[in-house]
Amino acid sequence: MELEEYRRSALESWQAMASGWEHRREEIERVTHPVSEWMLQALDPQPGDTVLELAAGPGGTGFAAAALLGEQGRLISSDFSSEMVEVARRRAAELGLRNVEHRVLDAEEIALGDDSVDGVLCRFGFMLMADPEAAVKEARRVIRPGGRLALAVWSTAQRNPWIAIAGRVLAERGLAPPPEPGAPGMFVFAEHDRLRGLVEGAGFTAECIDEVPVLMTYGDVDDYVVAARETGGMFARIWRDASDEDRQAITARLAEDFAPFAVDGGYELPGVAVVAAAS
Repeated sequence: MELEEYRRSALESWQAMASGWEHRREEIERVTHPVSEWMLQALDPQPGDTVLELAAGPGGTGFAAAALLGEQGRLISSDFSSEMVEVARRRAAELGLRNVEHRVLDAEEIALGDDSVDGVLCRFGFMLMADPEAAVKEARRVIRPGGRLALAVWSTAQRNPWIAIAGRVLAERGLAPPPEPGAPGMFVFAEHDRLRGLVEGAGFTAECIDEVPVLMTYGDVDDYVVAARETGGMFARIWRDASDEDRQAITARLAEDFAPFAVDGGYELPGVAVVAAAS
């Protein structure tokens, strides 16, 4: 897929998924809290700082930073999806945050001046961008000397069955293309060396690369399917267009492959995030 076509498709997907992410915001924040906590400790925002969050989605990680910035500090909560920006805007209002600016920004071409922020956060964003190298270079450009970048991506498919199993099931039925090596995707920066190359190629020094486990819980397979339809763009598109036969086969195969993760009351599907801090 050409990069421009990928960008258009990705934007359409995120615009459509914004309502689902808003509906499941509390669940998403609970599951990813350990990742956000690591990123905040790595960024170490100080009162009065300006922090930019890229690909903020509902904004949870950035809003936790905003609470540390004080009245004189500022969070720029951004996403390239205007619908996602509105989701974050509503959540900030609920939280009563007064030091947050909401902006529609393209991470690959950030509409901010050089050396204009003290830190950048990006949780599970760079891996899905058409040109992540450009995005990280832009982050380097807008960060002031001495500032930091804190980011998260997903580890390998083998360590993230919560998403990898569904992807494999769809591919086996010919409903989803196999991933292209190096193309944007969930696991493109799973390897530490590749992630290090991404940040250091943009002019950063990678100070720390670590891993954070997470746990996804679902009541049953139907619960998983509903969650995937609301928050997963590819899954939602495929499910929408699938025949009844395909849907039944997908559900049955998911139940079979989820069996090793069964617990009382449903399933616990593990995941591992790769996190990094750079300056």
